[in-house]
Amino acid sequence: MRLNETETAFMEYVKKMEAFKEALQLIYWDLRTGAPKKGVKQRSQVIGTLSDEYYQMSISEEMAAFIAKLSGQKEELPELVQKTLEECKTIYDRNKKIPPNEYKEYVILQTEAENVWEEAREKSDFAMFKPYLEKLVDFNKKFIEYWGYKGNKYDTLLDLYEPGVTVETIDKEFETLKGAIAPLIQKINESGNKQETDFLYQPFPKEKQREFSLKILEQMGYDFGAGRLDETIHPFATGLNPGDVRITTRYYDNDWRMAVFGTIHEGGHALYEQNISEELIGTPLCRGTSMGIHESQSLFYENILARDKSFWEYNLELLQKYAGGILDHIRLDEFYRAINKAEPSLIRIESDNLTYSLHIIIRYEIEKGLFNNEINVENLPDIWNDKYEQYLGIRPKNDAEGVLQDVHWAAGNFGYFPSYALGYMYAAQIKNAMVREITEYDGLLKSGNLEPIKEWLTKHIHRYGKTKKPLELIKEATGEGLSAKYLTDYLIKKYSVIYNL
Repeated sequence: MRLNETETAFMEYVKKMEAFKEALQLIYWDLRTGAPKKGVKQRSQVIGTLSDEYYQMSISEEMAAFIAKLSGQKEELPELVQKTLEECKTIYDRNKKIPPNEYKEYVILQTEAENVWEEAREKSDFAMFKPYLEKLVDFNKKFIEYWGYKGNKYDTLLDLYEPGVTVETIDKEFETLKGAIAPLIQKINESGNKQETDFLYQPFPKEKQREFSLKILEQMGYDFGAGRLDETIHPFATGLNPGDVRITTRYYDNDWRMAVFGTIHEGGHALYEQNISEELIGTPLCRGTSMGIHESQSLFYENILARDKSFWEYNLELLQKYAGGILDHIRLDEFYRAINKAEPSLIRIESDNLTYSLHIIIRYEIEKGLFNNEINVENLPDIWNDKYEQYLGIRPKNDAEGVLQDVHWAAGNFGYFPSYALGYMYAAQIKNAMVREITEYDGLLKSGNLEPIKEWLTKHIHRYGKTKKPLELIKEATGEGLSAKYLTDYLIKKYSVIYNL
């Protein structure tokens, strides 16, 4: 790609911005994987300073000049420069509307809030976290006014994570999900069919869980030369660049599923980031196109592939080897039924395939209410608990298993949660398209050969990074627009067989 002088200067400027971004991501990773508590305050200031530098570059006169000059010759620009310019203009227009002092204050608040949330969660004390959450919500309400909105105010926050998807779209698709899940749960409860699951809660040494998790990551195609696995309270993936994509997990002595399926989930995110085209490195296009598409990759691997009976035809014996005898007597059929048990639970990341989307719908409805001034922060614990009782028939006993269980609000990630359910819908839709081409899909799982599956995903999803919008990408990959039909069909078929409905 041959660039003229202005194009070259623009791409170098963007590359410098991305260097700040990568440094920030590395600091955040360190902060969340064991940085000393006494260093948090100063680290927050450093994050604020570097974030401010990135922010100032994104709205500088120099950036404005690049946008003005290159926009005038947009049709003549090489495609990579053109798409980079479009992304930078989106960031410029968004950031320019926020006063610089407010942006820096907000970034520092986010970092402090995450640390307070962690302590509040440990103590199950919402009151400790409440003033921070109120400030975060107030900031985002101001940002909505700065950015503007057309329909629902919450659409502005959704657009940060899933461009093009609105409250109108989500309401429709979520109603479809609720309409399928609620009667299915009722049928399961009425069936009287129960699984034996006690064997899932036997002592399983953390180190052995880690060793097995590493084997599964290897099978998935995760490149350990371009990543690592660490331990943290709330599992996450950090993509610094395709050559450095790190994941974390959490180990429970008496429930190996949390670490194993959590690692697979984050591994799905990591495969996306590791397989973005190298030509996008140093641009804002070198990341997932949306949170929903990103979640489609993690949920495809965790919920669809890794909870398939064919996957465990190959891997159950390997798991038994690392489990130290506690699973030796378990047959494949009872193991498969146990790991797919459908039972309402309080914790989102511990929820089953069937009820998972209800956890997201609850959070979506709360956020939508918060930013349309229908809900106040001080009432969140009661509203949260009431919705869990209404949708899942269970009520949290304390804040830790209720409103404080997720880190997202502490990080200021309002509008993020719907991406999980959207990602689940995308994942089912992607799987449906994939098996039309990979007719030996089940055989690949049974043989532990997941490479063709990763290659299909790289070809249709991963390599594009952010060069395609989410709805454009899903239509090209599957042949149609977003539809909850494939997820509802998947859930109904799967659980009808498991529970002999």
